[in-house]
Amino acid sequence: MNAPSVAVLAFHGISPFHLAVPSLVWGAESPAGDMEPWPITVAAVEAGRLATSAGYSIDVPAGLGALAEADIVVVPWWSDPETSTPSPVAAALRAAHERGALVVGLCLGVFALADAGILDGRAATTHWKWVETFRRRFPSVELRPEELYVDEGDIVTGAGATAGIDTCLHLLARTAGQVVANGVARRIVAAPHRPGGQAQFIELPVPAADEDPLTTVMNWAQSRLDARHSIDDLATRAHMSRSTFTRSFRARTGTTVHSWLVAQRLARARQLLETTGLGIDAVAAQSGFGTPARLREHFASALGTTPTRYRVEFSAPGPAPGPR
Repeated sequence: MNAPSVAVLAFHGISPFHLAVPSLVWGAESPAGDMEPWPITVAAVEAGRLATSAGYSIDVPAGLGALAEADIVVVPWWSDPETSTPSPVAAALRAAHERGALVVGLCLGVFALADAGILDGRAATTHWKWVETFRRRFPSVELRPEELYVDEGDIVTGAGATAGIDTCLHLLARTAGQVVANGVARRIVAAPHRPGGQAQFIELPVPAADEDPLTTVMNWAQSRLDARHSIDDLATRAHMSRSTFTRSFRARTGTTVHSWLVAQRLARARQLLETTGLGIDAVAAQSGFGTPARLREHFASALGTTPTRYRVEFSAPGPAPGPR
């Protein structure tokens, strides 16, 4: 599979952090790593020098024409959510979407996608601080502010700042497989998988692991995904009541115990399909789904594919897989 080409839109006053996120996850590393880097072009309305929000300038090599050629077009940020996207930018985004490019909005960059009209009638997320502004300006968009990222297939939106890393890792796993995404996550010292439905804003700080039975229980469950884990059993292991455990779990992760377990099991199943020749029965058992039917159900719901098709697309060369 050839690496997709990427165009990342920059503009005057852009945040260097947000601009760098796609390159951090998808681009080349030095020294060279295991992943084939995706070719990334930074583009602006006009090529040339642009000032950043950090007080230094950058040289942008390409104009909006780059958006007409890329497989993936990313708007990583936007400076003012009250200011409409310039018409040439909106037109370029619409054209990219219409010709079949994957269009990605990160943080306030989602406002630019909405200004272009390509989010009308679609689901999206954005930075939690600007939810009411977004809803006022774009009532035709189904906003899901509780989610880290929303994958609509041809359009993907991510919430603020570090959620852009989660979004890019999700797209890397979707394109190149979970093992590749996990390797990049380890390189950049990021969590290997945070499900899109996880809350983007969690009020409580994370306590130290040695003082925290919840972290201990989560690590224990992750190492035994092939076993059945009821909420009552996990709560007992954490020395908490069921209600205290579920409240603490949501406060920590922003999601439910069930959703978290499904996400961990999906990641485990994807890894097994990519790296082993185990049959689908064994993959279902070792990832904790129990039966091939349940494994297929969750793959269809979360990934829009089957385990067998996923293996064909993403498995590394090696021994032929077992019975399916």
